Amino acid sequence: MIQRILIVAAIASLSIVATSCSREQANTNANANAGNVATTTTAPDNSEITTTNENGVKTETRTFRNNPRVSKIVVTTRDGKRTVKVYSPSGEERELKSEPEKALSATGDAIADSAGFVKEKTTDVGEKTVDTSKTVVDKTKEGASTAIDKTKEGANKVIPKAVDTTKTVANKTKSGAKTVANTAAEGAKKTTNTLKKVVP
Repeated sequence: MIQRILIVAAIASLSIVATSCSREQANTNANANAGNVATTTTAPDNSEITTTNENGVKTETRTFRNNPRVSKIVVTTRDGKRTVKVYSPSGEERELKSEPEKALSATGDAIADSAGFVKEKTTDVGEKTVDTSKTVVDKTKEGASTAIDKTKEGANKVIPKAVDTTKTVANKTKSGAKTVANTAAEGAKKTTNTLKKVVP
């Protein structure tokens, strides 16, 4: 009988201990979940910061909406030590060692420069090359058109002058021929007259 009473008492105490443990675990989980609530705030340079606390580790994630060089920054604080990682839009990850305290307030370009992400210039160079090529082609076309126009204009001037010169030469030749013919006729008449005078 005493054994039964002891067994019942032991079971009752175990159930009380188990109930209190489950309540403490529930409170711990509730507190942990309350600490894991993420908060989001607006940040400079069209970004936002989401902060979480989990098991004593504070994580601040700054997400950029439209920066071409940086997509996000993750600041992790554990045991008083802070690490900052910067991510490019392509997913490349780099640790920010220079001025990590400015990671949540500096502009995306300043952070990209500090992390060593190089600004892409190939697009600009390509566009400038295309523009320059178009300009060269346009200038070449313009130069060719001008040369053709000048050649036509020169040819149009040369042809009438050649025709005029030919007409002038022909006219002068005719005049010269007439003069020669007239001179020859006069000489023949004079000779005939002289002969008539000499020969009675």
